[in-house]
This record gives sequence, C-alpha cells and structure tokens, in this order.
Amino acid sequence: MDICEKIAYIKGLAEGLSLDETTKEGKILAAVIDLLGDITDEICEIEDGCDELMEQIDAVDEDLSAVEDIIYGEDEDDCCDCDDCCDCDDEVYEIECPACHDTIYLDADMLEEEGMVCPNCGTDLEFDFDCDCDCDDCCDSDDADGE
Repeated sequence: MDICEKIAYIKGLAEGLSLDETTKEGKILAAVIDLLGDITDEICEIEDGCDELMEQIDAVDEDLSAVEDIIYGEDEDDCCDCDDCCDCDDEVYEIECPACHDTIYLDADMLEEEGMVCPNCGTDLEFDFDCDCDCDDCCDSDDADGE
C-alpha cells in the first residue's frame, strides 16, 4: 500500500467513525487528516514529476549514447585490444630518467626520434624502441610473423 492509498484509507476510517468535528479532539483529528491529505497530494505530484524526469533522463541518456557512438565509436585503426600493439599511434609510454628519476611520458612519434633531453634535469636520454609485439592480429610487420 503506497502513501496515497494509506491516506485514503485513513480518511475513510474517519468518515466511517463519524468524528464529531465540534469537539476539540474531533477538530484536531480532522485538521491532521486534511494536512496529511495535502502532504500526500504534494508527495504524489513530486513522485509523478520524478517519474517524468526519469523518463526524460533515460531518453537523453540514450540519445547521448548514440552521439558518443558516432563521435567516439571504435576506431577502425584500432586493430586489437592488446597493450603491446606497435601500430597504435595513440599509445603513451612512460620512461624514468636515470639521473633525476622523473617519469616522462612519450608517444610513438617521440620514440621514433630515438632520443631526447630530460625536461626536468637536462640529461640526454637515448632509447632504442623495437616492437616486440606478439599479436599477429594487429601487426603487419615482418617481425610479427617471425620472418
């Protein structure tokens, strides 16, 4: 039984008992029942409004999901889900400077330069990046096929 049904039941009880509203107690009970009825009406309106808002939010969420699929949909360039894929251009690698132990984040283009200067301490850093990728699904290079 929800709150609307409960107040209707109480109002029915009060009417069935034929409360004498001329007495002090009868006046108080009638006023309390009327107040409960008003509160219940407000709560029911709020619940109805919340239900409508939830429906609208669900509709907006579905629309947003469709837009996200269009904008951020799976890239056709993504070849697989492996983290070691060497063809993924948006991979970020991190290295630690041996001199200052600062963590430096690099992308594939930076790795191709085979070296850089540490932005924190100025130490010359050299790196030799070879793809040791073992996922045949994503690499078209000869290294992946073992040739």
